[in-house]
Amino acid sequence: MSRLKSVVVLLFFSTVFIFNLSCSRKDNITDIKTTRLNLHTASNFANLALKCIHKEYPNKLSHVMNNVSEVKSPKSLHPAFYGCFDWHSCVHGHWMLIRLLKMFPELPEAEKIRKSISVNLTKEKIEKEVKYLYEPGRKSFERMYGWAWLLKLSEELIGWDDPDGRRWKNNLDPLTREIVKKYMDFLPKQTYPVRTGVHPNTAFALGFGLDYARAAKDKKLEEMIIKRSLDYYKNDINCPGKWEPGGEDFFSPCLIEADLLRRILPEKNFSEWLYKFLPGIEKEKPKSLFYPAVVGDRSDPKIVHLDGLNLSRAWCLKGIALSLPENDKRRNILLKAAKRHAADALSNVASGNYEGEHWLASFAVYMMSVTN
Repeated sequence: MSRLKSVVVLLFFSTVFIFNLSCSRKDNITDIKTTRLNLHTASNFANLALKCIHKEYPNKLSHVMNNVSEVKSPKSLHPAFYGCFDWHSCVHGHWMLIRLLKMFPELPEAEKIRKSISVNLTKEKIEKEVKYLYEPGRKSFERMYGWAWLLKLSEELIGWDDPDGRRWKNNLDPLTREIVKKYMDFLPKQTYPVRTGVHPNTAFALGFGLDYARAAKDKKLEEMIIKRSLDYYKNDINCPGKWEPGGEDFFSPCLIEADLLRRILPEKNFSEWLYKFLPGIEKEKPKSLFYPAVVGDRSDPKIVHLDGLNLSRAWCLKGIALSLPENDKRRNILLKAAKRHAADALSNVASGNYEGEHWLASFAVYMMSVTN
């Protein structure tokens, strides 16, 4: 009996241990695969950006050299935004750190974040970034993807009642004003939108620009963006989603356009526009838009874009869904697709490959913080 009792006790505690372990694993998976940010996830993402905003190399410069004197290092050209492989990734790395700091003031990395950003967003360094824009050959520098993320960074600082936040905003303001000028100067000249799935996509830049304009109460910029958005996209029908994804996309040209128009059109008008633009939603057609893209090699800097595509699709799908009437059958279909994309991509943000880790966390944080 004594031996039998011992076996029973051992089996009981083994069962409890296995149950607790399985629950722990389930909780961890749930944390990763939902679209809700928590302190643990925020800390992990923050560390990815902290590792790269001061990491100068490897670096992919977008730099037109007019003569030999302009053969310079990334840090000498861009003293504020030289890290994270390229200028725009460094900008949205700063945005992500500020967003996380605002959402989770108790972050273990909070002090490190404040010190790291304060080193980069100084008045003097931002003045050099502004000066760079006026040198010969810089007219199309970071147009419009980097411009859009700079405005998103500025938007994040608007109205934040924080001493560091106010100082960073004041220091960044001259560069923000220059980017706004670039929007205002370029959009009237751009006859046709760029519909690609990568950096130059016009709809993405208009969406982020519109968010900034509304937060900053910049009516002229808002009116310009709304006008050009309607000029470019209001009459679009039958978006060829079956052609997506392209092999290096991190945006869905169809969904990013719809994500822009839902910001502009009234609910009824948007619903009607969407029926014409993507008429197969109720049947999950085209299927390629509703299921995550497959990433074949996360060490390839172009192929890993597809992880970003799954993240940006998730925020677009949810934003589109919630812009439709509550009784619209398309809502649940779009929301389920958003969850599929988020679950697939979030588990791959920290893959161990710098090709993705220098930027994917920003997409993840944007997706998770705007779709709660």
